[in-house]
Amino acid sequence: MCMASLDTSLSRLAFGAAGGSVEPFWGLYQQHQKQEVQDIIKQYRIGTLKGAPAQSNISMEDPYKNEPKRHPALTIRSDKPFNGETPPDILAASLVTPAGVFYVRHHLPVPVIDQDKYSFKVEGQGLRTLQLSVPELQKHFRKFEVAATVQCAGNRRSQMKAQPAPGSTGHEIKGLDWEAGAIGTAVWGGVKLRDVLLAAGFTPGDPCVAHIHFYGYDVDESGTSYAASIPVAKAVSEYEDVLLAWEMNGQPIPRDHGGPLRVIVPGTTGARSVKWIKHITASAEECQGHWQQKDYKTFSPGTDWDNLDWSSATAIQEMPVTSAICEPTQGQQLSIYDTEVTVKGYAWSGGGQDIIRVDVSADGGKSWVPAKLSKLSQSKPDRAWAWTLWEAAVPIPEGLKGNLELVSKATDQSNNTQPEQVAGVWNIRGLCNNVWHRVEVNVSDE
Repeated sequence: MCMASLDTSLSRLAFGAAGGSVEPFWGLYQQHQKQEVQDIIKQYRIGTLKGAPAQSNISMEDPYKNEPKRHPALTIRSDKPFNGETPPDILAASLVTPAGVFYVRHHLPVPVIDQDKYSFKVEGQGLRTLQLSVPELQKHFRKFEVAATVQCAGNRRSQMKAQPAPGSTGHEIKGLDWEAGAIGTAVWGGVKLRDVLLAAGFTPGDPCVAHIHFYGYDVDESGTSYAASIPVAKAVSEYEDVLLAWEMNGQPIPRDHGGPLRVIVPGTTGARSVKWIKHITASAEECQGHWQQKDYKTFSPGTDWDNLDWSSATAIQEMPVTSAICEPTQGQQLSIYDTEVTVKGYAWSGGGQDIIRVDVSADGGKSWVPAKLSKLSQSKPDRAWAWTLWEAAVPIPEGLKGNLELVSKATDQSNNTQPEQVAGVWNIRGLCNNVWHRVEVNVSDE
């Protein structure tokens, strides 16, 4: 763990405690409970209070004691808070990802919500305050279904981490070690955010409203909610299909995925699709929450933790075009007697950009095979919120024995194509990694 990153984490703990014990916050952010962190903290020790107990006697209830049960197929990236990704073969198996194996991304404990008493508030600049329940949404607003892919901005971070920082600077990427499974596609059912805002009195074109904020029922020990915002133009567009959703694949959204009600912002990083929605606010300013202002931003490859200025970068919204190979998997054995290998994967681009082509190579990009594309019927150009699955039969170089690198790259309707090398998109948070996806397999006669 780099010192600057640890300093930031300790500052969050100290400010959150506000002069009191940091024990509750240390219990909340349990990803820091590692020996390497303890060793670094010893450097900050001033002394020991005379007569103080060697160990804290503070009794703290585990904030994670009521977590949902998770599917054992998920690959766990952190336990508290829980983060788990979908295995690649499951991703490639269906255009719609089953809820039970849909990737899970949490920053805080999953809240316990009484669904019979649940409601959320709509308020803010130019709006009259509304307090609404899910049954009221179902009764008073038209229901829509939107097939949309949700992807964590840190998807494929591990592949960026595996590459040295450009210029041999030694800069270090911090974040969960996501492979290519922090992504999934579901058919979401709910009402359009636009319709709810209009019912609350929003006036399209109101110059006093530039952002719509979302606050979740998931909170830290100080009671501060997870929060994010999107531009008002996205929120109220007739064509952007932003939902307040209570259904996932035709069933009530599970707790782990934001039930009873969450926001779905198609084409945008999953960090803006706030779960367990508590209140929605119209504002002239962007949300000031931690995960809007001091995370989910990218920086120049030359920026290190020591010269990081969060305010200099914009919050990630729409995501870049990407693809990933799901089959065969890393290290898989192929037979020397096979003349070709069937390669499967997914491709997706933010902002509703449709995927028009996926190319696959078995020789480092010297030659390419176009893949066959499969899409949900709901996906249309400019509103292609759901991913494209693809498959290609790629010739194995004749006589090859040993390691074989398979490569994929996707192109969207605006002819945005994945970059070849990571150096140009490398950043200390490891976000938006959309370079050519590479999987190494082994060709043998065994």
